[in-house]
Amino acid sequence: MQNVEQNTPLANNHISVDCVVIGFDGEQLKVLLVKRAGEEEGEVFHDMKLPGSLIYMDEDLDEAAQRVLNELTGLKNVNLMQFKAFGSKNRTTDPRDVHWLERAMQSKVERIVTIAYLSLVKIDRTLNRGLDEYMANWVALPDIKALAFDHNLIIKEAITYIRQYIEFNPSSLFDLLPRKFTASQLRTLYELLYGKQIDVRNFHKKIALMEYVVPLEEKQQGVAHRAARYYRFDKKIYNKVRR
Repeated sequence: MQNVEQNTPLANNHISVDCVVIGFDGEQLKVLLVKRAGEEEGEVFHDMKLPGSLIYMDEDLDEAAQRVLNELTGLKNVNLMQFKAFGSKNRTTDPRDVHWLERAMQSKVERIVTIAYLSLVKIDRTLNRGLDEYMANWVALPDIKALAFDHNLIIKEAITYIRQYIEFNPSSLFDLLPRKFTASQLRTLYELLYGKQIDVRNFHKKIALMEYVVPLEEKQQGVAHRAARYYRFDKKIYNKVRR
């Protein structure tokens, strides 16, 4: 094979993992972010980022994702799945990001390729316990401002991935809902994910066709409006009808 002269130096890459944990509180889709503080040219700055960091030499990617998420948020045993790699050469063009990471990791950083992980969770008191100790916060999607590195892009791509994923695996949608939920909560979740309003009557017809969305005899209690019926997701029925 003929050797081709290459004048461009090989990339000195670091590998990182970033975790996009998306939750639903019954009204809004939220992303779990961690606070970041640093100093650039004598000025202190505060912003936010996804839970993420560089990986160690002796760990696999999945292990690194679980470790980083636990270290930065306190969350353990969260179901994380890889969904995309981000390796643009422009990821490290902002000196503020590079200098912050170099100080944090005590290592020279030139270029970073990150493996993004995604998790869909229910936002409840158990999940929220201890987040304040880790400077972690749930932020509603519309309220997310400019984040570190390309983390805004990673979140945008995560939402696109979810839309595609639930078309083939609709059961994943119910990871965001409580054990019993109303039709309104399910409709709101669809509207938030797809960014458009859904006709109420048509949506109730859609639910009726979902054999695995089982109506309960139980209704809401202590609400000012007409009490809505609760539903639950039946995984056994889902597995049977989706074969």
